[in-house]
Amino acid sequence: MERSKYWMGVDVGGTKMLAALFDQNFKLLVERKEKTNGREGAKAVVNRLQTLIVDTLREAEVSRKQLGGIGVGCPGPVNVNTGVVLAAPNLGWHNLPLRKKLETELGRPVLILNDVDAGTYGEYRFGAGEQARCVLGLFPGTGIGGGCIYEGRIMHGSANSCFEVGHMLVVPGGRLCGCGRHGCLEAHASRLAVAADAVAAVYRGQAPALRELAGTDLSEVRSRTLAKAIIAGDEVVAGIVHRAAYLLGTAAASIVNLIAPDVVVLGGGLVEALEKIYVEEVRRAITEQAMSFLGRPVKIRAAKLGDRAGILGCAALAADAFGGKKRKS
Repeated sequence: MERSKYWMGVDVGGTKMLAALFDQNFKLLVERKEKTNGREGAKAVVNRLQTLIVDTLREAEVSRKQLGGIGVGCPGPVNVNTGVVLAAPNLGWHNLPLRKKLETELGRPVLILNDVDAGTYGEYRFGAGEQARCVLGLFPGTGIGGGCIYEGRIMHGSANSCFEVGHMLVVPGGRLCGCGRHGCLEAHASRLAVAADAVAAVYRGQAPALRELAGTDLSEVRSRTLAKAIIAGDEVVAGIVHRAAYLLGTAAASIVNLIAPDVVVLGGGLVEALEKIYVEEVRRAITEQAMSFLGRPVKIRAAKLGDRAGILGCAALAADAFGGKKRKS
């Protein structure tokens, strides 16, 4: 029994962290969730993360020695060689040596990943992009994350994660983005941007259904709230969502021209709530803007795995890194 290998995936988000233990065939054994409470500071969050990992093992009655490794997906850029989280502003993390901290406390090998890279890999291995040669993942949420799996490997720089799709320029001279530049995709097509435009429509009296559902409270304008408002007949809200989805497709079209992916996987809360709009608009933008011989063969698919894409991707990547043998792509 002590020789058995188990793999853990952990997804650390701004509001919650999710940990899951899988057997060697990636069958889910135990899944646990905990609030992140990032405002308490980096030390408190890391301690809570360690406790979550230990509690997950305890619930599964698996010893640390049986655990082959842990993959941890974090928001923001990471140094893939050193396991340092370069910047996760919502968590108050800057140049945090997370791998070193976790390995010291837990005594098991740890792989630190960008969370969208992990989610894209999960969809490549087990979901909507299963075993494709090249998968582009696009995840519009509070920001907009991107990831790419090319011939079985995550595309990144020599040291740092990349594919910061949310900071591609799509509207020259456009809105101010959180990164300090103007016109980024994230500033115009993230859930936060869509919600802000929708609230403005409520103020103008153009979205009566949304007014009933959420008023003018930006925090109440969630993805499913937008979907309900559209179903109820708010045409202006529908137009806002269609435009955001088309802008996402505009960025995708440029990437298609560069790397010719087989599959574009769309994930995140907005896509889950408004799948038809997002798939259709991204397809339309790619058809209109990518070179036809590159854009025509691309499959546009909604993600299949939901919240489990990240933890499955983290666990599978940990197995690839620490399992002692390379997986055949």
